[in-house]
Amino acid sequence: MKKILFLVVAFATFAFAGDGETLKAYSVLAAGVGLGLAALGGAIGMGNTAAATIAGTARNPGLGGKLMTTMFIALAMIEAQVIYALVVSLIALYANPFM
Repeated sequence: MKKILFLVVAFATFAFAGDGETLKAYSVLAAGVGLGLAALGGAIGMGNTAAATIAGTARNPGLGGKLMTTMFIALAMIEAQVIYALVVSLIALYANPFM
């Protein structure tokens, strides 16, 4: 973990020490990696939510409607986090505050 943190700091120093093109390149890379990780986390969370809802409905079919409603609310909250990551990525790409 320390090696990864060291590499991130080293790449950040190269980005800020270089010209504007280097910073743009690193911004694109950071936006892509950040959005990819957010989408991966959202997909895992949605899968866990759906699995838990299916298991709960299988145990007690009478609560299926309430569980489904709660699942859709949870999925909306998970998807909102991914959309927030998309907004931050777009800000890093087009309205870069470091430029």
